[in-house]
Amino acid sequence: MTNTVKSLPPAALKGSMRDFRIIDGNNIISRVEKFFAWQDTRRGSGLWPFSRATEGGPGAVCSARDDRGIAMRGVNFASQDYLSLSSHPSIIETAKRVIDETGVHSAGSPALVGNTSHSVALERKIADFLGMEEVTLFPTGWAAGFGVIKGLVRSADHIVMDNLAHACLQEGAAAATKNLYRFRHLDLEHCRHWLHTIRAEDTTNAIMVVTEGLFSMDSDTPDIGAMQDLCHEYNATLVVDVAHDLGALGPNGRGHIGAQDMIGKVDLVMGSFSKTFGSNGGFVASKTRAVKEYLKFYSAPQTFSNALSPVQAAIVLRAFEIVDSAEGEALRGALMRNVLDLRQKLVDAGLEVYGEPSAIVAVKMGSEGLARVVSRQIAETGLLANLVEFPAVGKGAARFRLQVMAGHSRQNIDDAVRILRQAYDEANVLLEAENAQPLDVVA
Repeated sequence: MTNTVKSLPPAALKGSMRDFRIIDGNNIISRVEKFFAWQDTRRGSGLWPFSRATEGGPGAVCSARDDRGIAMRGVNFASQDYLSLSSHPSIIETAKRVIDETGVHSAGSPALVGNTSHSVALERKIADFLGMEEVTLFPTGWAAGFGVIKGLVRSADHIVMDNLAHACLQEGAAAATKNLYRFRHLDLEHCRHWLHTIRAEDTTNAIMVVTEGLFSMDSDTPDIGAMQDLCHEYNATLVVDVAHDLGALGPNGRGHIGAQDMIGKVDLVMGSFSKTFGSNGGFVASKTRAVKEYLKFYSAPQTFSNALSPVQAAIVLRAFEIVDSAEGEALRGALMRNVLDLRQKLVDAGLEVYGEPSAIVAVKMGSEGLARVVSRQIAETGLLANLVEFPAVGKGAARFRLQVMAGHSRQNIDDAVRILRQAYDEANVLLEAENAQPLDVVA
């Protein structure tokens, strides 16, 4: 066992970040100390697994330091680099060449003079890749999700959104209108209920329906065609976030939109470059130039943010070219083989995984206290993996989100499964020894 004796303060095993979302006190600076005290209790016990920094890049095996400066090295299932393009020789060569040609900065908003020949070419490539007419680029994927909603929805409009939609979509909706209706995850009939309810009372204002091509916490997907048909029925506009599946899954890398024969058929498609395409940035694809131009001048994260640098745009463009090639197909094949291998070995080890095969393999832990102790154990025995706990998922539904790369080896996968299972067993022993509350049991 890695730890025979180590403090497990009750305060470090309980509570959640939601407890500090609304905090009282008449001084904005001093009242945040309550969160820091709780966080630092977890940190001091080794139960704060967030804000780590990699050293040498997000490889399949890498070194990292936690926010106390404590170093570790191990197999890396925490980084989002699904096709392992961040270290691809052609991507690196492209970055170096573009720096020599243009420097490193776009030096302006896309509405002014921040566009470059690389960003213009990237917009065209993505539009063609998705069978859409136009693409609007954003500085981050988060900005694209927030910006497409806040830019197009007005206060009298309505938003109908999957309950598990990403935070950027949730916050964009909250900023745009008070008329927000959340439907049960993937529940088409509940979505219909809200659309029918809205249109029974309001035929004047617009409705935006928001979902994702692949949900990152549960690794599942909606029936996109049925949702688009439903939107047509109620004169609503569908937005699909393809951040986690575009490029990495589906025929020719078109994600679930491609797999469901919906290329060019979805009203608005938004996505991120940070999971598969080796850089920061995001986009919104539309069927008309009118939408592109409106977002450029009325979506604040686009209008009032600096444009993607020429280096970022060129990297993403080269990544799309790789994705859209025989090499990309081979990388997706390697990724899926790793995904299926990891899922099967986790199940064989007696651990439960969520959803359908994708680059996200979510492993059930259950109680937050148990998961926090497991997070400490795996860090000390050579595995980087991201803990997801309430409120990002339901209370008592904590999990580790293993993010698979094409560049992972079978040995990496074997090591990850062995370490995670061992850590789970050790955590149960440690908590039982301290008379913790009953834990979820995995066979």
